[in-house]
Amino acid sequence: MNYRTLGKTNFSVSEISLGTWQVGGKWGDPFSDKVAEGILHAAIDAGVNFIDTADVYSAGLSEEAVGRVVRSRSERIYVATKCGRQITPHLNEGYTEQALRTYVEDSLRRTGLETLDLIQLHCPPTEVYYRPEIFGLFERLREEGKIRHLGVSVEKVEEALKGMQYDNVTTVQIIFNVFRQRPSELFFAEARARNVGVIVRVPLASGLLTGKFSPTSTFGAEDHRNFNREGAGFDKGETFSGVNYDLGLAAMEKMKALFPGEANLAPRALQWILRFPEVSCIIPGASKIQHLHSNLSAPELPPLTEAQVNGMNTIYEEMIKENVHQLW
Repeated sequence: MNYRTLGKTNFSVSEISLGTWQVGGKWGDPFSDKVAEGILHAAIDAGVNFIDTADVYSAGLSEEAVGRVVRSRSERIYVATKCGRQITPHLNEGYTEQALRTYVEDSLRRTGLETLDLIQLHCPPTEVYYRPEIFGLFERLREEGKIRHLGVSVEKVEEALKGMQYDNVTTVQIIFNVFRQRPSELFFAEARARNVGVIVRVPLASGLLTGKFSPTSTFGAEDHRNFNREGAGFDKGETFSGVNYDLGLAAMEKMKALFPGEANLAPRALQWILRFPEVSCIIPGASKIQHLHSNLSAPELPPLTEAQVNGMNTIYEEMIKENVHQLW
């Protein structure tokens, strides 16, 4: 495992870490403590030392599982969680200091940790980024010893740029992958200048970049890859990175030609992301240990060739860019 510094937190974190949106069960399926704990232990055994969760993942069960496993281990494991998505309806007006304080304290209780290493605002409405009092609350929570650092999880580059203007924002979690390349422009330059850690989520475009999907692939009724393609549940950019499914499949057919004989392109997609030094870590999810091992194999493969990188970028430029680039 390779490690990188997570911005001004100075945490040395595994460059391939673990996101727990679907740990313990695929999207929409019942949560399994046994499956979740198995994946978490396997990740730590492999050198993963940064785990990202949220209070809304499986209604708090993900946080509980993460806490149990981390407390049972002797290694230093950094735990990041998120707050704000419980607010219903999810509007700026619902973001109050008391509500957010309660969410942080609830996360501490569920994880059983004395201090949260990183708490992140969970894709709040854009208006929240223009309310200094919200960011001031987390400074007080830090002084109280309840959190070590504050970060923001964003939908749009513009939100990331605004969030980084607050000195106590130490990390930005953002969607970045072969099919969502805009963050590598102005945002990466600003993050580097401000020493803000970059946590990459949705690195495989909801599985699309694995190359394993086809026109006949099916997803469960409660799986966001089924119901959220047009944003029925939340920002559609979270599902297949906002790429039209059929268009994505066509692009992946061209991508496969760059890697003849490789049935699983997930490690290659992660390698593409790791080429950027501004990226502190990637947090792919895993609903099975096999998925975890696939993701962690990326550094072991031969590096991407210049021809492969150019080919991947050409596919984006010619097929994907005009559909997603300026939207997020």
